[in-house]
Amino acid sequence: MTDLIKMGQAAQLASRQLATLTTNQKNDALRIIADELEAQSAVVLAQNVIDLEKAEAKGTSPALMDRLRLTEERISKLASDVRDVATLPDPVGSAIDSNVLPNGMQLSRRRIPVGVLGVIYEARPNVTIDIASLSIKTGNAVILRGGSETLNSNLTLVNVIQAGLEKSGLPSVAVQYIDNPDRALVSEFMKLDKYVDMLIPRGGHSLHKLCREQATIPVITGGIGVCHVYVDESADFENALNIIENAKVQRPSVCNALDTILVNDKIKDQFIPLVAKRMAENQVALRADERAMAVLGGNGHGATVEPAGPEDWDTEWMSLVLGVKIVDTLSEAITHIQDHSMDHSDSIVTNNWGNATRFMNEVNSSAVFVNASTRFNDGGQFGLGAEVAVSTQKLHARGPMGLEELTTYKWVCIGDGHIRP
Repeated sequence: MTDLIKMGQAAQLASRQLATLTTNQKNDALRIIADELEAQSAVVLAQNVIDLEKAEAKGTSPALMDRLRLTEERISKLASDVRDVATLPDPVGSAIDSNVLPNGMQLSRRRIPVGVLGVIYEARPNVTIDIASLSIKTGNAVILRGGSETLNSNLTLVNVIQAGLEKSGLPSVAVQYIDNPDRALVSEFMKLDKYVDMLIPRGGHSLHKLCREQATIPVITGGIGVCHVYVDESADFENALNIIENAKVQRPSVCNALDTILVNDKIKDQFIPLVAKRMAENQVALRADERAMAVLGGNGHGATVEPAGPEDWDTEWMSLVLGVKIVDTLSEAITHIQDHSMDHSDSIVTNNWGNATRFMNEVNSSAVFVNASTRFNDGGQFGLGAEVAVSTQKLHARGPMGLEELTTYKWVCIGDGHIRP
């Protein structure tokens, strides 16, 4: 039987040891884990095949199958990402700011590890490696709970991580995994506040809602995106088409993939047929509003087109489907995004800097882009290394949660016999 109390106690003790490690000790451990991952790749892939076969037998969607799948190339990339984390500056121990008070006391805020992280996630075994590497680098212990669909892959990956920790002389319990797929354990895990300092759910809306309602641990939510690209009347068409194609097609199953394009009415007749043709070349089906349907006519310019329903503007497609809506003004585009975005990633394509500035100021997503694909909202792309999650809330962290976002701080006061008058 899984004993979460014992796991929490072990993680808390391990976190105290990790908090005292030097940067070199943490970096050495990460490099050893990367070596171990490559050495054990055949074992990891064999277990991943078992997960994939079970998922396929259940009729799992192609988008989710892509999230589940590991390959030699993906494992090599994961090992490279772990080594990259080892090269990043260590935030632990650094001073955020410092000051000398009028009374001569030296005051500073110093970054420290959060302590023990709890992460609940679904369908992506690469997340196991990403979270573990960032946690180790920041001196945090972590308890992981992945989805049942990736149980074999995740257990094998955690074994690899723990083997690397042991070879480094660090406690293997610094990274633990809840190996029992019983959903009842999720509710118990969310109340482990005596030992777990921060809970990060990575999954669908229902998981986030469950954590917000039931957890007694502080929760950071994110990882759900209904992402938009607004094509302004001044936009360069070729740039816009390339951005839309990349944001939609490059990896459609992830949270920063494009879901809806908003096209200014003044360019609809010229631009929307071009979008339809480009999307048809990539097997992307369209969900179009009435005005876009009228522009596309009966043949859809080669694309599969269906009328959009009201629910489509709130759908994270995670597949080769794209919503198309015509708007009259920038104001209407911003209002639509404010009403339907999940505050993840939204972009404007424009040659009007005034419009770009207004979009940046009024769209309050975790990352806002000008003339760039939403796919860039990623820890690796932002130079943060891997990421634990993309936070869409407004407290503590927003956007990709890299190393600094996994630290908190303490006040350090240095005096010389100072007493308060």
